[in-house]
Amino acid sequence: MIWAKEETLSRKEIEEIQIARLKEQVAWSYERVAPYRAKMDAAGVKPEHIRTLKDLQLLPFSVKQDFRDNYPFGLFAVEREKLQRIHASSGTTGKPTVVGYTPEDMKNWTENVSRIACQGGAVPGDMAQICFGYGMFTGALGLHFGLENIGATVAPTSSGNTKKQIMFMQDLGTTVLVATPSYALYLGEVIQSMGLDPKKDLKLRVGLFGGEGMTEAMRQQMYVLFGEQFCATQNYGMSELNGPGVAGECPELCGMHINEDHFIAEIINPDTGEVLPEGEKGELVITCLTKKALPMIRYRTRDISRLFYEPCKCGRTTARMENLSGRTDDMLIIRGVNVFPSQVEEVLSAMPQISPYYEIIVDRKGQLDTMEIKVELADNSLVDSYGELEKLSATIGSRVKSVLGLDAAIRLEAPGKLQRFEGKAKRVTDNRKSLGLNC
Repeated sequence: MIWAKEETLSRKEIEEIQIARLKEQVAWSYERVAPYRAKMDAAGVKPEHIRTLKDLQLLPFSVKQDFRDNYPFGLFAVEREKLQRIHASSGTTGKPTVVGYTPEDMKNWTENVSRIACQGGAVPGDMAQICFGYGMFTGALGLHFGLENIGATVAPTSSGNTKKQIMFMQDLGTTVLVATPSYALYLGEVIQSMGLDPKKDLKLRVGLFGGEGMTEAMRQQMYVLFGEQFCATQNYGMSELNGPGVAGECPELCGMHINEDHFIAEIINPDTGEVLPEGEKGELVITCLTKKALPMIRYRTRDISRLFYEPCKCGRTTARMENLSGRTDDMLIIRGVNVFPSQVEEVLSAMPQISPYYEIIVDRKGQLDTMEIKVELADNSLVDSYGELEKLSATIGSRVKSVLGLDAAIRLEAPGKLQRFEGKAKRVTDNRKSLGLNC
């Protein structure tokens, strides 16, 4: 189901909308957002210099630190009294990132989420259960309004209380699940532990997953739990940009369709800031074209992806971003080597003997960094076979070393042993930080 005609426009039509809105947005930001005006002045750029989409590259970047430096309302383009809604990030590394929406922003946000809900397979009449925590986090209310807008019924069950979540799934006949992929997998495990079969005892048809990346191994495990007919898609957004609704997968599963009439996506070299050609991997940069309260221009997301522009088999013509392969700020430096958790995940996801759950533990012994990877077995078939466990551990260690160039201690854990998360999964524990070490 395609929700809006803007999802099927020609490239020429999309770019005409983008340049018109970009010019308007740059002028709006320059006039009303003093910190961004200062950046533009320092770069020698004025609104009238933006004549084509290529001129976007003349504009300075916006970054996370801008929010901290101007907390709470210094980046806003409207008076606080004109805001209809305030949201904020969790603020786990300091002051939270405060974002806001005018009534027009709220309308556009709902429209964007309606599109990604339909892209993922939701239809009018669905029973959608939202297992995100309600509150300052944008995910729950963002999906809530978008799903209601397409005609779905919403059950705002929020996060936690897993057995009650399962009761509602059964009793309400939930057809659409909104959650982090990690929590969806945990729900499936608990359902099975209760003696139920998710394929037979539930009516789940669609999963709209966000809040963290979903690997292909996780998606395959969804099919095992909920059945091959289950459409497991992920969507993309962040509070600085909009919340959910920037992009989402369709059933073709060939990348996330970007709502290009509301957002311009670029891929840059994270070290130089240079814009990279189509298809090259780098850091995703997003410009918001219709946000009035908080008009982010060239926001560096720190997410690693690449862009494709050929039309999709689903009928949409919008650009697609590849599913994320990590974040530039997730990078670990271990014994002088740059390590991304996604590299470890790629190795593990190719091995059917292990589950999608793992944990990387980095420590310092003496003057040497150490890395241990806890890996959970997919089932109990190898638990009593010491020889097979030793062989599997050695194979994982060898493959990790071939990719990273580093040795890692591999610890195999029994099924169900590693921690499950209701929100974003925590995959890395860096004990060097507690020692006050630079890492």
